[in-house]
Amino acid sequence: MTNAVATLNLQLAWVWIFLGFASGAILGSFFHREGWLGGYGSLRRRMYRLGHISFFGLSILNLLFYFTVLTLGLNDAITAWASRGFIVGAIAMPVCCALMAHFPSTRLLFAVPVVSLLTAGALTAWRIATL
Repeated sequence: MTNAVATLNLQLAWVWIFLGFASGAILGSFFHREGWLGGYGSLRRRMYRLGHISFFGLSILNLLFYFTVLTLGLNDAITAWASRGFIVGAIAMPVCCALMAHFPSTRLLFAVPVVSLLTAGALTAWRIATL
């Protein structure tokens, strides 16, 4: 598992760091326009900022998970499910942010990344607690 599943978390983390930089560069190119995306306080602009920040936050979370698995030598089904949960959450969060920026009625889709990340975090904590 350490060489296969957790490696996906490491790979995703570095791709997400790159996407955080790229999305920041794109968003930063327009931030000086006061009315861009409806203005600073608009839902659309807030959702894009949240998506941008989620790339960094969730990349760090996936890095921490990878190094936890590596350090503790975790290699079981619980750890594999936690790995999947962190990956699904990381992918779903910026997608949900972009969807909600344009279609506010999709806010219930945030349940996908939230439940996924909560489950992954709980599984990881439980797995570590039962060492």
